[in-house]
Amino acid sequence: MKKDYKKIGLGSISLLLFIIGILFSISFGNRESYGDGLLRFLGLNPWSNGDNGLHYTIFYSLIFYIPALILGYKFKNDFGAKLGKNLSLSLIILILILALLFFIGV
Repeated sequence: MKKDYKKIGLGSISLLLFIIGILFSISFGNRESYGDGLLRFLGLNPWSNGDNGLHYTIFYSLIFYIPALILGYKFKNDFGAKLGKNLSLSLIILILILALLFFIGV
């Protein structure tokens, strides 16, 4: 019996972009996220009001999640494309909901 394996292609980049977006936006332990470090290196503040305001890095991570969603959708037969697409879609929705709640003051 022959197993069919999914090929590695452009859709596989979807999962990679998702992982980069996670590393860019989420802090692990007591270290700041890589995105915060990059923004500070560029001379930008990753927070709107010190450490208690809006975290801009979350929105910059959409630069990775949206292309991951598009690539996963367009090349759905490639290895990792479906997982990258679904995880990216979940985080895009979560970011939009949290931003809406932040702006309406909940």
